[in-house]
Amino acid sequence: MAEVITDEYGNQYYDPAGYTPDYLNSLEAPCEAFLLPLNYNVYNIQFVDFKIRSLDEGSEQVLFDIGGGSVPSPPPEGIAGTADAGRFIRYHFGPGLLDIQTIGTTLEFVNGEFPVENFRMIERHYFRGQLITSYDFTMPFVIPNSKNNWEMIYANPLVANPEWKEALQSAPWEAKSDSFYFVGDRLIMHNRAEYNYGY
Repeated sequence: MAEVITDEYGNQYYDPAGYTPDYLNSLEAPCEAFLLPLNYNVYNIQFVDFKIRSLDEGSEQVLFDIGGGSVPSPPPEGIAGTADAGRFIRYHFGPGLLDIQTIGTTLEFVNGEFPVENFRMIERHYFRGQLITSYDFTMPFVIPNSKNNWEMIYANPLVANPEWKEALQSAPWEAKSDSFYFVGDRLIMHNRAEYNYGY
């Protein structure tokens, strides 16, 4: 049986050493809880900005930018007001994002005093318990005490699926994602998100 650990807030977790990239890439539904304590982020990596934009020719525009003043929706009951509120976010994008063919995202973060090798992000998106898409990116090296931008460009898998788009628009916050961050094969962070594509 896996070891159970308790954090300073009294929350209990299974030993995160068991959560490998291969295991997390095999999940078929979103996590219902965070997989590890906040203090596993021993590298003190802090996310300071997130921007999402349309890259479609003729309609390039910024859709959401925390650094530019965009405000996420309040977290749900049970998360709001807790230490976990900083790693749970709700995005109200509206239906327009579902029609964008090519999406660009920029994640800005600062690193602490230690060098980071093979900083890997696995992000998995679900709707009503079904996997929509999954991304897996690695940054080979992060300099200590540095500010960094992680640029990602990808095709929107929902553009050609009108049934999915209609369902997503009618079901606010039922689209969910998990973002898992590794240094090497060690899981150090887990963030969760929910999405609203309605008006």
